[in-house]
Amino acid sequence: MKIPKNCDVLVIGGGPAGSSAATHLAQAGIDVVLLERSTFPRNQVGESLIPHIWKFTDMTGVTEKIEQEGFLAKAGGITVWDDKIHQIMFSDFGYKRPGLHVERDIFDNILLEHALSCGANILNQVAVKKVDFSNKEWPQVFYTDKRGDSNNEGTIRCQYIIDASGHSSFLANQFKVKQTISSQFNFLSLWGYFKNSRFAGVDRQSYPEEALITVKPVTFVMSFEGGWVWHIILRGKTSVGLVIPSDRTKGLNKQQKELFFKQTCSQLPYLNKLLEPAQFIEGSLQYRPDYSYYSNNICGENFYCIGDAAAFVDPIFSHGVQNALYNAATATVAIKASLKNKTKRLRYSQLCESRMQQFYGFSRALSLGDYGCNGVNPELVKSLMKTLPPLELELILVASEMTNRSENFKKLAREAGVLDQSYVGFSDRKQERIKTLSF
Repeated sequence: MKIPKNCDVLVIGGGPAGSSAATHLAQAGIDVVLLERSTFPRNQVGESLIPHIWKFTDMTGVTEKIEQEGFLAKAGGITVWDDKIHQIMFSDFGYKRPGLHVERDIFDNILLEHALSCGANILNQVAVKKVDFSNKEWPQVFYTDKRGDSNNEGTIRCQYIIDASGHSSFLANQFKVKQTISSQFNFLSLWGYFKNSRFAGVDRQSYPEEALITVKPVTFVMSFEGGWVWHIILRGKTSVGLVIPSDRTKGLNKQQKELFFKQTCSQLPYLNKLLEPAQFIEGSLQYRPDYSYYSNNICGENFYCIGDAAAFVDPIFSHGVQNALYNAATATVAIKASLKNKTKRLRYSQLCESRMQQFYGFSRALSLGDYGCNGVNPELVKSLMKTLPPLELELILVASEMTNRSENFKKLAREAGVLDQSYVGFSDRKQERIKTLSF
């Protein structure tokens, strides 16, 4: 397929943020081109999704395709944090639809194919190299077309750019506004995949993989030595990841990192029981530094940075895909309004930035306990708290209790005047404290 010379909106990246943004725009009849440097399906981490995603997939009309795929439905989560065991069930908070454990290569490809079916122009193996904003009305995007046997350079002009490039944070790096979280929560992650792992069931017992036919799984998380680990059962394999202080693997080569990963997994209580019959899938180990970061400038009159391209928060509460879908919906509302009234496009982008920074700040305050630092605006977070449905806010407040990072978040809730009305009786009704697990 030939790359056009111009379009209304150009999207960089085909992950959940980019594909959802392209879908929103295409469904509105807007000429949108999406450039993705990889070939889909492609591997991606982040397999645990919370029920909040359904309202966004309903908006784009992709829900039925996701349901037809038959991903594993998860009922909630179990955490072991500082030796305290907790369980949360989504159904206790009024959620009729489950969370999901998804293979991200399949899930992301469903979203991207849906964008294509809605009329978006999707081009894989095309890498964006630079954006020239000297012409504010029609920025110029420079790319390398890697399709075929040779790399062809080219340019495309557009009225608006959506950066959904993920962790590469294309525009944030070009603008030099990307900031790594500077606190005790400066993490990196190691993750890999196992065959034949047992899984944590909704009844707090462990089961072999074949029991997935009758037993609903939950996401299992536990803390250790300043970090934490996830265990997410998938169809045919299990995702296991370590989120640890950055200095823990300093100076280690790839082989040494894999040895560290395997040894750590084998030594952790509960996790080692789940992995006792499992076999590590050789070559599956991956590594990502700078696990939490934010950007000071994510929206402008002709650009929008969404999803991980704008910020990334320690994923302990599985907010990543939800943030991406929320950003896509919010940014495309601003762009659609701007195309109708260009005299207000700066104002629309400012409103969008405020909403997205509010959401990122909320996630960061929840996940890391940050309060008034690392890009968190306390007033924006408190404002969002006031607008959340009571049961949804109660779920979030209860979830915050599952780690040792909740004090600042609860302080914000008290200052917002929402803690008492949303938190009454949570310890008895919504969060089950457990003495032991039958692993």
